[in-house]
Amino acid sequence: MFSIIFISLVIMTISFVVMILASILSKKTLVDREKSSPFECGFDPKSSSRLPFSLRFFLITIIFLIFDVEIALILPMIMIFKFSNLLIWSITSTIFILILLIGLYHEWNQGMLNWSN
Repeated sequence: MFSIIFISLVIMTISFVVMILASILSKKTLVDREKSSPFECGFDPKSSSRLPFSLRFFLITIIFLIFDVEIALILPMIMIFKFSNLLIWSITSTIFILILLIGLYHEWNQGMLNWSN
């Protein structure tokens, strides 16, 4: 028992030291104005390199991530169907899918799914 705790502490200490060393060695210490500026084939930039980003693309990305996580959560529910209590599984699945459908309705109602705007 003592050896398992000792070995785990040694491994944690070594990991911590390696992470600290990697953090120290990977940092850039000099900030140069020329290296921080945008590069356009050696010429001075004609316009700002920081163009405004459309919020529509950001919202579509968030919607995709939400429904991607939904699939990752629904698949295990299907796999444990045989091993679970049918009533508890049905209630949990129904509540989960109901929450997702309410979220989809809200996004649709707010116009987040319309590309025409």
